[in-house]
Amino acid sequence: MKIGLLGGSFDPAHAGHVHITRQTLRRFGLDRVWWLVSPGNPLKPRGPAATERRMAAAREIMQHPRVQITDIEAALGTRYTADTIAALMALYPRVHFTWLMGADNMAGFHHWERWDWIVQNVPIGITSRPGEYLRAANSVMAQKYRHARIRPRAARSLPLQKAPAWCLLEGPVVEASSSEIRARGDWVS
Repeated sequence: MKIGLLGGSFDPAHAGHVHITRQTLRRFGLDRVWWLVSPGNPLKPRGPAATERRMAAAREIMQHPRVQITDIEAALGTRYTADTIAALMALYPRVHFTWLMGADNMAGFHHWERWDWIVQNVPIGITSRPGEYLRAANSVMAQKYRHARIRPRAARSLPLQKAPAWCLLEGPVVEASSSEIRARGDWVS
């Protein structure tokens, strides 16, 4: 089983998340994608809306038989992505997990807690985000692990690769951002 993990606060979930999910299911050949709706983001000073509200909104916008919306981080009691991935790998030793993220997150990935551990333990699939491809391609992570880069034409092999392995996809993007949605007042945390 090949499962992609898309983590975030989803505050709120939007069409960009849906686009990334559908793209990664297809291009990485994943069997499933789990949305990991986090209790909070350690890199953000302000907490998100209530988990129940974000879960309900995520389920409303992302309706796909191969996508599961989950608050497993709260159930596991993990705060950092590395801890969540380690716990999931221990719980599901036969599953091939792939960490999924947008190019905007890759640009600052080196600020994440134990980011090196993540790269060295699970393949990473990165999708384009508006205006972020070059920043991602030149990021600290991309430079340090340039030897582990898989070209987009081989993206379907990523989930079965031994880490470190990462692939930065190019392609159509959706101009949507949780920050912009909150700033317009369309969603109040």
